[in-house]
Amino acid sequence: MSAGRGTGPVAVLFGLAAVAAAGFAAAYVLDAGTQWLGVTLGLAIVSLAHGLAVWARRLLPSGGYVETNPELATRSRILPVPVIHEESPASHPGLRRLLLLAVGTLGLAALFPLRSLVGPRFSGPVEELRATPWRAGRRLVDTRNEPVRPDDVGPDSIVVTYPQDHREAPGAPVFVVRLDPAAPATDPAGIDGLVAYSLLCTHAGCPVGQYEPDVGRVFCPCHQSAFDLRAGARPVSGPAARPLPSLPLRVDADGYLSAAGELSSPPGPGYWSRP
Repeated sequence: MSAGRGTGPVAVLFGLAAVAAAGFAAAYVLDAGTQWLGVTLGLAIVSLAHGLAVWARRLLPSGGYVETNPELATRSRILPVPVIHEESPASHPGLRRLLLLAVGTLGLAALFPLRSLVGPRFSGPVEELRATPWRAGRRLVDTRNEPVRPDDVGPDSIVVTYPQDHREAPGAPVFVVRLDPAAPATDPAGIDGLVAYSLLCTHAGCPVGQYEPDVGRVFCPCHQSAFDLRAGARPVSGPAARPLPSLPLRVDADGYLSAAGELSSPPGPGYWSRP
């Protein structure tokens, strides 16, 4: 097959890959939907891969090649030195330019989805974790989306709650426990022995779901951090270095627990609160 006939399909495939990659970027900007994103990205990758395969199969030389040694051939007087016809790989500058165009377009198009990591008004995932839906007057609801009353929290239980109408928000879950009224507590945000803290460990964000009422401590099962709820959820063991953020509580007019303000600090790992 001649070089000219072999370069045609490769050029078409590389050009198609570049056009499809540009189409992927346009589909993302225009919010055309995941179907168009998948079709254009898949077509770009398949066309590029197929073009490289055709190039390797049709245009690159195959077989072994022997470089002639004139000096050795001159010295040999018994048998002639076998020489295989030399052939160097064909040079295709046009295909190389198309290949660079296809790869470059695909690489640039792959940068467009990075915009999805930025939330509304360029808040980003970090800002969403810093700002939670907890506000003064927002009720605490349980896993069944039912409002929580103070009597729903027993002396030996831990109740996981969420801000009403915002159960899926990042950093939203808090737990409520009733501390022993005979034991002193230093958290001024609690009411009638009830205290509420973020459920997310300040080390790596795991849920701190193990509660020991006798000592007033909660434990993180991931890395064994322990927090003393009688001392403002201060970490007393494990890798966590920051207290659990507290949620001030109050009882609304209907007798349900609600927030008296926001969390005392950003929930979750400490690095979320860094600039």
